[in-house]
Amino acid sequence: MNDEYYMERALQLAAKAGEIGEVPVGAVVVKKSTGEIVGEGYNRRECDKSPLAHAEIIAISQASRNLGGWRLIDCELFVTLEPCPMCAGAIINSRVERVIFGAEDYKAGSCGSVLNLFEYPYNHKPEVTKGVLQQRCSEILSEFFAELRLRRKNEKT
Repeated sequence: MNDEYYMERALQLAAKAGEIGEVPVGAVVVKKSTGEIVGEGYNRRECDKSPLAHAEIIAISQASRNLGGWRLIDCELFVTLEPCPMCAGAIINSRVERVIFGAEDYKAGSCGSVLNLFEYPYNHKPEVTKGVLQQRCSEILSEFFAELRLRRKNEKT
């Protein structure tokens, strides 16, 4: 399986988030040696009433439970949007080996857009691959926010 295959699954999860009114971000954790998806998540901040309910955090938590430990050695994280500082911290702490993301986040991206937390002298430095299915990852976000703006405008009239 290649990076696009797993990003396709992350896009499916992002669409699921969008369908329930969440910012459409999806994430999957993959065990490299087997190619198995061991964790999945999509944004649920509004539904769960929690600032912690980001796609990456949910996927990392599920993968940790499924693998029986907090160290996600031999794992990669695929996410449709560049991780924020909280999620980048979780990636470092869980020892994810590689992060693959689609769209850059110029407001909160912490894997190179605003800053790169992985360049700091932490005890773990994951590899980063950016831009996988970038156009599709960007489009799902752009469409969601355009629809949200239109809905809010219509509510005012």
